[in-house]
Amino acid sequence: MSDVARLAGVSAQTVSRVSNGSPGVMEATRQQVIAAMNELGYRPNSAARALKRGSFRTIGVILFTLSTTGNVRTLEAIAARAAEEDYAITLIPVAAPTQAGVRGAFSRLNELAVDGIIVIMEVHLLDAATVSLPPGVHAVVVDSDASDGYSVIDTDQADGARKAVEHLLDLGHPTVWHVAGPSASFASERRVNAWRSVLSSRGCAEPALLRGDWSADSGYLAGLTLAASDCTAVFVANDQMALGVLRAFHEKGIRVPEDVSIVGFDDIPDSTSFSPPLTTVHQDFAEVGRRCVDKVLKQMRENSTEPGLDLVPTRLVVRESTAASSGD
Repeated sequence: MSDVARLAGVSAQTVSRVSNGSPGVMEATRQQVIAAMNELGYRPNSAARALKRGSFRTIGVILFTLSTTGNVRTLEAIAARAAEEDYAITLIPVAAPTQAGVRGAFSRLNELAVDGIIVIMEVHLLDAATVSLPPGVHAVVVDSDASDGYSVIDTDQADGARKAVEHLLDLGHPTVWHVAGPSASFASERRVNAWRSVLSSRGCAEPALLRGDWSADSGYLAGLTLAASDCTAVFVANDQMALGVLRAFHEKGIRVPEDVSIVGFDDIPDSTSFSPPLTTVHQDFAEVGRRCVDKVLKQMRENSTEPGLDLVPTRLVVRESTAASSGD
């Protein structure tokens, strides 16, 4: 820092203010200091700065898989929002979603020095009913059944599923079949429960539940089963599986939406390019990510835990894969 100060012709205190992004430095002086930093290859010591201000300006993110659309898009939004607040993120993938895995991830994050933690938990813990976080940690949990003692942010899965099923029933279909995600997924089970609830409240028969693994291939296999049934309407738990269902129907000569109406879930960018363009439930992954960062930063600034559930609304996007029942 003293070398930079000599080259820039300013005090070490001015270099420190520029390095920390503090106000009160004239723009010309700031640029002069930055030029000297670049010329000397000077980089601020982040560890020393963290010790001085008591903050590492880093948020740890624990997640169990990067293979799902929701997790990837939520992580992107977390990284973007953190950057807006001048925070970095440290990613800790957990291979096995167990309590031991979670504890190990927290241990690694403590070693890496983070200010707060976001846990993206898309599947049930294998050896416990709910997640258990270390006491006193500033943490936000995404998509879980964490208890009331934690701050949880999630898409309103149940309301999104209700909108999908009610849309199909309102079109005159006698009932709605469902291709669900894995039973280990919180999101999948919320959608299944909402599907059943709507059918029951409307007095509709409940068809056999079909399951996939979120992939288009699993949707294709489910679609072959549906093609051999009397199905006229199907709610598919994500857009990728809906793509597989569409392929199966096409191969079996079943027209969408003339013979069968389909609603997906997620509203991935490619869903507008499906044939036909897919009616689906839009999840605002960007808003989930933003709320995660804002919530954990609020906890850090107020030194609070702020437990509770914060649901991000969904909306039904009606395109060309649904139509009124023909009544045949």
